[in-house]
Amino acid sequence: MSITVQIPSALRRLTGGAPHLTCEAANLHELFAALDGKFPDLKSHLRDEAGEVRRFLNIYVNEEDIRFLGGASYAFQEGDEVLLVPSIAGGRDR
Repeated sequence: MSITVQIPSALRRLTGGAPHLTCEAANLHELFAALDGKFPDLKSHLRDEAGEVRRFLNIYVNEEDIRFLGGASYAFQEGDEVLLVPSIAGGRDR
């Protein structure tokens, strides 16, 4: 399946500044494998040491949280738009 992946600005430094890309992937596993091949530095920001989706990474497919679509077993459809959203925390001490 040809899908579009939106890369948030927080991760674009790892994708050469690319705001989005189109790739072939049938599911989340294949998507991550494709991203690993193109952008190896991105891997540690998407998955933990066990290869599982990072706890604070939210993934949306056509604006729906992938967890409500079946999670990693969700089968992408032609033309799906995937958005990777890492939770960003921080601030300053007062």
